[in-house]
Formats: sequence, C-alpha cells, structure tokens
Amino acid sequence: MTPASPALTTRRRFLAQATGTLFAAPFITTGMKAASPNGKLRHASFGASGMAMGDMKSLSNHPMLELVAVCDVDTRKFDEVKKRWPEVRFYQDWKELLEKEAANIDSVNVSTPDHMHGPIGLKAMEHGKHVYGQKPLAQNLYECRKLMLKARETGVMTQMGIQVSSSFTERMAVDIIQSGAIGKVKEVHTFSNKFWGDMDPVPQKTDQLPAELDWQKWLGTATDRPYIEGYYHPGQWRKRRDFGTGTLGDMGCHMFSGWFRALNLAAPVSVKSTGPAPLNATNWAINAVVEYTFKGTAHTAADTVKVTWYDGDARPPEEVMSMAVTDLAKFPGQGSLYIGTDGVLLAPHLTTPTLHPREKFTGFKYPKLEPRNHYLEFVDCCLNGGEKPSANFDYAGPLTEAVLLGCLASAFPGQDIAWDAPGLLIPGNEAANALVKRQYRPGTEV
Repeated sequence: MTPASPALTTRRRFLAQATGTLFAAPFITTGMKAASPNGKLRHASFGASGMAMGDMKSLSNHPMLELVAVCDVDTRKFDEVKKRWPEVRFYQDWKELLEKEAANIDSVNVSTPDHMHGPIGLKAMEHGKHVYGQKPLAQNLYECRKLMLKARETGVMTQMGIQVSSSFTERMAVDIIQSGAIGKVKEVHTFSNKFWGDMDPVPQKTDQLPAELDWQKWLGTATDRPYIEGYYHPGQWRKRRDFGTGTLGDMGCHMFSGWFRALNLAAPVSVKSTGPAPLNATNWAINAVVEYTFKGTAHTAADTVKVTWYDGDARPPEEVMSMAVTDLAKFPGQGSLYIGTDGVLLAPHLTTPTLHPREKFTGFKYPKLEPRNHYLEFVDCCLNGGEKPSANFDYAGPLTEAVLLGCLASAFPGQDIAWDAPGLLIPGNEAANALVKRQYRPGTEV
C-alpha cells in the first residue's frame, strides 16, 4: 500500500484526537442563546423552494421566529417566498448573505442540494449561527465529521432535518425496542422503495442556461460541467454522485434513525455492498443492498449486530418479510423490521409499528408519548439554551457517517470495508479512502 501523505497523516491524527469521545458527547449543554433586540430568533434560509420552503414554513410556525433573509442560486424561486414574507431580503450568493446579514441573523436552515450542506453549515457556525441542517448532514464523511466538531467548538444549537425522528411512530418503535418487548435484537432489515439512482450514461449535450440561474454558484464546490436542462437542477441532483447521495443518503437518515437510537449504536465496524455498482462516475446505482456490522450493545443479542439496507426493487428475503406479513404484497414500501429473540417489530415509515406474531402480543399496551415538534424544538432550544435538540449534530453526525459509509461502499461491491471511526479512514484501502473527502473545485474552498 502506498504510504499516506504527510497532510493526510496530519488530518487523520487531528481527527483521531478531536474525536476521542466521538460517541459520548454530553446531551446537555449551556448552549448559545439567541440575542436579537426584539427577543425573536432572526433566521435565514439557504434554499427558497422544495424542502427549503417546507422548512421555512415549519420553522415559521413558531411565533418567536422571524425570517430575515433567503438565498437561492435560482432567482425564479423567490416569487413564492415574496408572497409569504414580503419583507425578506434576497441573495443569490450564500457567502454574501452571511457577510452582509451576520449582525442581523441568529440561525439558519441549510436546505440546498447535499453537496453544499457542509460548506454552508460550517461557515454559518463560524459566524456563530445556530444551524438546522437538512439530511444528510453532509455529502461526504469528512464534511460530516467537521460539522459535528464545529458544532461542539462553537456551542451553537443544531438539528438535522430528520423530522420523523420526533414523530410518535419512530419514538414508539424506540420505546418498544428498549422496553425489551421483543427481547434482544438479533438483526435489523431496513428498506426504501425509492429510486434515486440512474443506470444510464450522462447525455452528451449542453443546454441554454436560464438567465435567472447562476450555474457556477449551483455547482458550488463540485467540478465544472455543462448545464443540461432538468438533469441536475431542480430535482434530479439526488441521482448524481457529485451532488446527492442516492436513495441511501436521501432516505437512510430517516430510516436508520429509529434503530440507531433504539439500539444505542455508534460507528459501524464494517460495511459491505452486495448490490450493483454504479455504472459510471456520475450516477448512483439503483436496487442497492448494503450490509452493516455494528458492535453489540445492551439491546442486542450478540457482540455484534447486522443491519441490512435495501432500496429500489431490492427487498429483504421472503422468509424475513413473512415474519411480519402473510401476504408479501402488503409488506410496506419503506421502514424497518427488527428481529428479536422473543418476537419481531415491523416499523413502517410514518406508520404505527406493530408486534409479531400478533397472537403473542395480544393485549400489549403500546406506549403513550407526548407530542414533539422537530422544528419548534429547534427554535425553543436556540431561544432558551440548555438542552440540545433531539437530532443535534452529536447524534446526527455519527448517524449520517453510517449512512455515508454505505454510499461509499457501493463503489466497491463485494468488498468488506472496515471502518476506523476515530481516524476517519478505511485501513488498507486507499481507493476507498480517496472518497472519504471530496476535492473542491479550485477557487471554491471554504
């Protein structure tokens, strides 16, 4: 194996030292409080439509949040924002917004394509701003780790946009697993029938740029390439490896959160992709199958526990699905199946979990939970300080790293990818290590 460069060695040493308590950070913090003159949380949004619009609406349901500024590289996206918030100031350059509005905002949401989550989130925290970061936390493992460490360093409040983790459905599944209702967990199967991938080559053409779109700012840190109408922007970037993270990155942060929290897991020991490899360097594959191995915990049946991810048309084996349903056609499209020593829990995405075999759990009293709003929790924590939000970056960082490690493994199908979490590296595999951190386009470094 080629020796690591001095810069890489230094980077690894720094990360290892900085993450000595990587998965044991305290949940309680003094936190930074919002300090606006009118007592409100003055807020800016990076992104003006799609998920960003959803985030702005949901955050604005808090009476003490004031939307001050919005940034989007496509100015056509400003029209709906202007109708709802006519006093908002608009920017097309995210750096300009942070520079000019630094004294006027307390918090931000980063709801851009995945590849800009890291750069914008890091710079916002450097300015001392609280960050609501959309999932996945970052597009690559290195940025993900940096976001977690920067949140600790600055003391700002953070929350990743896995709003389902605050819903009663996921919290109920966590409660049931931790109560021991199905005994110790032997394995988990988690799945999504989405198809955020593309098995076709990139079209060899260049289209006329819309006047309202700054293509270079949309590309951000990614390498330059021609604009192809509808191929990247606005909605297809999740399929592209330089910008999105495929189905696993898109839905994995939602689906992983239930069992990650329920089993109190940390970093995976290893990961292996047994699904198809991406056919080119541009697009994610579909129908992925990824096998994770984690160290066991008090909630697992052995010293290690296996979790398998499936997406697209891929599904758990029939004998596994039949543990929860008699008609396989009724197996949910998205969710997780926990197999325990004393039973099975099926937790469909956004739907109430059920225990199996049903006759064994007749009369089981499902837990009653107090309501919790993912967005309002973030605003409250920013305003009041003290306890961190439930999906703060100390939690969301390791969770997202697990997801992204599976994305990385898909480029090396059939290979056992060992993971050194403190060192942020894959021992003995320089080809895989090259994908831990992306190379920024010259002149776009943050």
